[in-house]
Amino acid sequence: MVMAVVLAAVVILVLWGVLIYNRLVLLRNRMANAFGQIDVQLKRRHDLVPNLVEVARAYLKHEAATLEAVIKARGQAQSATARAQPANAASMGALALAEGVLSSSLGRLMMVAEDYPDLKADATLQSLSEELTSTENRLGFARQAYNDQVLDFNNGATQFPDLVVARLLGFAPAAMLEATTSAAERAAPQVRF
Repeated sequence: MVMAVVLAAVVILVLWGVLIYNRLVLLRNRMANAFGQIDVQLKRRHDLVPNLVEVARAYLKHEAATLEAVIKARGQAQSATARAQPANAASMGALALAEGVLSSSLGRLMMVAEDYPDLKADATLQSLSEELTSTENRLGFARQAYNDQVLDFNNGATQFPDLVVARLLGFAPAAMLEATTSAAERAAPQVRF
């Protein structure tokens, strides 16, 4: 009788562990899928950058440093994307940093383009700019979906009693993707007339 109770308790604990493990795997896979959607948009963005630079190059002969900065930032962002692992906080931090640098350099390129009326009026540049804007919007939605999945995963991996199984089987909390990384980026811009 005692042996049957102990055996039943062990079976229940094993089933409980298997259910928790399967739920955590499901959450981790959803998070990886959400990151996959970000990766698709990042690839689209990275593919647009060389075309944008080539169109601008003909007009911006004196702005070679700006164009080189964009290409360098693209290369760093591509390598960060290739290394990104949704469950690895350091990898996601490196990705966010590299993508921030790319966004900043693209912003500088577009500001420089404003000083060149012929470039600003170029139909190809306008089309690429619209595609880039559309891609940025999609990236924003994909980041939101990814962060929602990270929240679900982190909640599942850090709440007791699931926390016990998560720690025993190596399910560490994942990092969210943040659009801004510093207090200066979060500060409201100062407008003076």
